[in-house]
Amino acid sequence: MATGTEPPATEDHPPGGGVHSRTRAAIRAPHLRTDRWWLAPAATAAGLLAFVVYSTWRAFANADYYAAPYVSPFYSPCLAESCEPMRSGPNWELFGTWWGVSPAIIILIFPLGFRLTCYYYRKAYYRGFWASPPACAVAEPHKKYTGETRFPLILQNIHRYFFYAALLVAVVLTYDTVLAFRDEHYAWGHMGLGTLIFLANIALIWAYTLSCHSCRHIVGGKLKHFSRHPVRYRMWRVVGRLNARHMQLAWASLVSVALADFYVYLVASGVFDDPRLF
Repeated sequence: MATGTEPPATEDHPPGGGVHSRTRAAIRAPHLRTDRWWLAPAATAAGLLAFVVYSTWRAFANADYYAAPYVSPFYSPCLAESCEPMRSGPNWELFGTWWGVSPAIIILIFPLGFRLTCYYYRKAYYRGFWASPPACAVAEPHKKYTGETRFPLILQNIHRYFFYAALLVAVVLTYDTVLAFRDEHYAWGHMGLGTLIFLANIALIWAYTLSCHSCRHIVGGKLKHFSRHPVRYRMWRVVGRLNARHMQLAWASLVSVALADFYVYLVASGVFDDPRLF
């Protein structure tokens, strides 16, 4: 029975597979959007690429990551014997002298793994880099779609385990922020510009981490009767409100962690001294 949506019988079907297969509507135009739909994926790709380039440079630099009392979040906790000694800092020498490259490589795999498998970031880089799809109502150029059922994308399913690791990293960065209330001589009761940057960064890190979809599911995803679990229900609602801002928190925390690292780099390399507020 005709539904009014079938293409005319005399119209040739566009060549190709995927959305242009014979099981789909025979529309020759690649899409019907007239707005600048490409701006969003292009901006996303540019922003992510800028962070990848910067973080790669800083991770392999293996220098200028500690200026008492500040330690770069890219290098915390420092797990190699080659780390700069940080008084009362996160020096955990689990890797011996055999580790010859930057110690940042050891720890960055966990927060980066958390972000790479994050639901929002997956959408962002699928659209920005792979055009899968490039935008809503815009056909992707791929001939077939397999989802995340094959290697390497099947590894996206370990996102929850990266969430647990990200929680531990956030705890360490919180400890680093507490240590930032010291001066360069390790005396307590002081605050510098770096302390404020660290406070803003850790607040955004926690907000982004707790807004994760996995966190929301862990807190209240399996509850069948909210009335029987009032505490978990309140927690679930708080996480849900954060989850509604997951995209904004993802970008804000990405910028803040890069800014915190860059600030430590500037102070450690002697560009300027950390301004003291008291």
